[in-house]
Amino acid sequence: MLRKILSGLVLLIIVGLAWLTIAPPDLIRVGANYTAKMICSNVVLTGRNPDDVLKIDVQAPGHPLLKLMRYSIDERAGTTVVRTGLFGFIGKGLAFGTKERGCTIVPDARQLGIVGAHGAFIAPKVDLNNDEWPQGNTVTTDTNQELEAVLNDPALAGEGMRAIVIVKDGRIIAERYGEGFDEATPLLGWSMTKTVTAALIGIAQKRGILSVDDTLNFDSWRGDNRDVIRVRDLMAMVSDLEWNEGYGSVSDVTRMLYLEEDMAAFAAGKPIDSETPEPTGDIFEYSSGSSVILSKYWQNAVAKSGDPNAFPSEALFEPLGMASAVLEQGAAGNFVGGSYLYATARDWARFGQLLLQRGAWNGVSLLPTGYVDWMTDIHPASGGKYGRGHLWRLPPAERETQVSELPQGTFWAAGHDGQSIAIIPENDIVIVRLGLTPSNVGYMPGKLAEAVIQATK
Repeated sequence: MLRKILSGLVLLIIVGLAWLTIAPPDLIRVGANYTAKMICSNVVLTGRNPDDVLKIDVQAPGHPLLKLMRYSIDERAGTTVVRTGLFGFIGKGLAFGTKERGCTIVPDARQLGIVGAHGAFIAPKVDLNNDEWPQGNTVTTDTNQELEAVLNDPALAGEGMRAIVIVKDGRIIAERYGEGFDEATPLLGWSMTKTVTAALIGIAQKRGILSVDDTLNFDSWRGDNRDVIRVRDLMAMVSDLEWNEGYGSVSDVTRMLYLEEDMAAFAAGKPIDSETPEPTGDIFEYSSGSSVILSKYWQNAVAKSGDPNAFPSEALFEPLGMASAVLEQGAAGNFVGGSYLYATARDWARFGQLLLQRGAWNGVSLLPTGYVDWMTDIHPASGGKYGRGHLWRLPPAERETQVSELPQGTFWAAGHDGQSIAIIPENDIVIVRLGLTPSNVGYMPGKLAEAVIQATK
């Protein structure tokens, strides 16, 4: 009898594994592709050990299923290919990439041979000299005991800190790096990428390529209630398109990032919220899909007269000297403009300094006059939290109850897991803070900004 029970259990396990292998649930596929993407990007862009990435970046802070993920890596013609799965074979996650273009998820492994047919990101051509940052990459800092105490305070630096760069009066006055990271390590900005997308749109507007007042002429929107949505509505997160930004499960954002070949088509395919028959522009709903739609729109606009794959580098990264910047793309060739920009902390600081300087760099206005002021102008639908152009007006982790007391004109670029750039015009300060700090830790970069202001008076 016992033998029959054991035989039945073994058969059940075999059948169950076979079913999972043939038709894995979407949650497992999301986990497998997320694991593949994180390992691939960190290996090719930062040179990190894949075992460390799996254990520290993927498994430690993530869903329990991620602890069962396994991976394999192979090189083919200079391209790194990462395959993952539950126990190594269930879910079939796949990502591939190079140091120049970063990594791309391939939701369907059978498509690996055709991905890239749409072209790939063209890396910035920057030859930094030995001049002082930001013109070059030399940093000389004076000892400031109060500032050193701030950077050495674990509560202010935050759990999982990987980089802090502090800029005042246009020069780096202090920086700190976590173990295994330094000034040459490109780090993922997550949703700080949205603000870079806003800057690219601003440059395109200055060049007469598009306007924030444009309606988006997607074929699928013509003749229905989405055809009145403007670029500015998506930038302020008030498009009224249905969206679920929840993480940790299969939601709109995780499905877009880890299951869809054409992320822009998926996001643009969302209907107007059923509670809002017509777009009203007065309901704030944070959406990475909005930024991906915007990336598709500016790519289409640039493609009419130039190369959209070269545009981010030519228009923004090269003028700023952001030599490390890599803006990654999805399998359909669209930039993942809501999530996937890698850059060193010093290069993220260059971008923050551009915003502090209201879009001017070395005496040249890259952005339209007044554009950064417009970006930071609080949209009334956000309840005081968000600007009109992919910028936050309240510090991360303080958007419901503001705790930090910062100058009124302070604004933020912010991203998942503790990424932030604080821009404080009143004190001529930019603070970049990057790391692996899940939101449940409750870290408040606003407190770091407060301490930096006090230490630099």
